[in-house]
Amino acid sequence: MTPEAADALLFGEALACREHVRAGFVPQALEPQRAQALCVRAESGLAAIAVIEDSRADEEDAAQGAALRRVEAKLDLLLALVGHLGRADEPATEVSLLWSALGARLPAAPDAAVGDTGLFRIQAANWLPEPLALPARVVAIGPAPDAQGAEMTWLRFDPLTPGAASALERHLFRRHRQAVAERRRGP
Repeated sequence: MTPEAADALLFGEALACREHVRAGFVPQALEPQRAQALCVRAESGLAAIAVIEDSRADEEDAAQGAALRRVEAKLDLLLALVGHLGRADEPATEVSLLWSALGARLPAAPDAAVGDTGLFRIQAANWLPEPLALPARVVAIGPAPDAQGAEMTWLRFDPLTPGAASALERHLFRRHRQAVAERRRGP
C-alpha cells in the first residue's frame, strides 16, 4: 500500500489527532488470545481515563454517584499499574504522530516491515505512566506527504474488538476537544 493510500484509509473519514507524545511500535507476533486481551485491557483503561478526566471537568462534586465512579476508576487504574510493575517494557520515546481510531502514522520503526504485527504503545494520558497498548499491523512505510520526506510507518489497529474501537473513538474525541479548547485559550 502506498503512503497516500494508507493516509486515506486511516485518516480520510476518521477524526484524527496530531500529537507530540510518548509512543512507539514494537514488532512481534501476536496470537489471537493476546490481541483479545490487549483490547479488553485497552477498553477498560480508556473507560477509566474517561471517567477520571470527565469528572475533573464536572462541577457537580456533591453528587455521590460521580464520586463513587471516580474512586472506582482510580482503583481500576491502580490495580492495572500494580499488576504491571514487574514487567520490563521498553520505554517509548516522544514522537510526533497522527492517529485515529483506525490507526497511526509515526516515525519509522527500525525493525518494522510492511505486514508485520506488533504492539502500538502510546501514553494515553499525561498523568498516567502506563502506556495504552493496541494490536497493530504495518500497512505502509515511506515518506509522508506532509512530513518533509521523513520515513514514516503507518499502522492499522488490528484486530480491535468493537468495545475497544468505540472506547478509542471516544478517547480521541476528548483529546481533539481538549486540543481545540487549548488553541482557543491561546498562548
